[in-house]
Parts: sequence; C-alpha cells; structure tokens
Amino acid sequence: MKKSYKIEVDCANCANKMEQAAKKTEGVKDAAVNFMALKMNVEFEEGRQPEKVMEHVLKNCRKVEGDCEIYF
Repeated sequence: MKKSYKIEVDCANCANKMEQAAKKTEGVKDAAVNFMALKMNVEFEEGRQPEKVMEHVLKNCRKVEGDCEIYF
C-alpha cells in the first residue's frame, strides 16, 4: 500500500534526512520526500497498519530534524 502525506520541513537537506529516517523505519518498504511539493510518499510492507507505522516514522524523523512535521 502506498500513501502520500503533507510535510513541513525547512530545507532540502532536512528533507533528505527525513527520507533516510523514514526508509529505516520498520514497516516501511520505501519512502520518498519531495521538498518542493512538501510531500512524503510512503510504501508500506504487506500487512502493516499505515497509521501505526507513521507514528514511528514521525518519531524517527524528529530524531534527525526536530522541528519537522508530517500530517496524517
């Protein structure tokens, strides 16, 4: 399953850090952040609940970029 989320991030480098953090999160098959569009596209592993996985994605992203936001 793939979903798209609106994000808030300050710069392209920060967006790249968010993408890498999302990709390392358990339950995420793949992730891509588009800084210009302020969007994060996430592909989830089979059988995972996107809402629960995204809570962990947000926590991991905030470890590398404290003031980022993901709206889900």
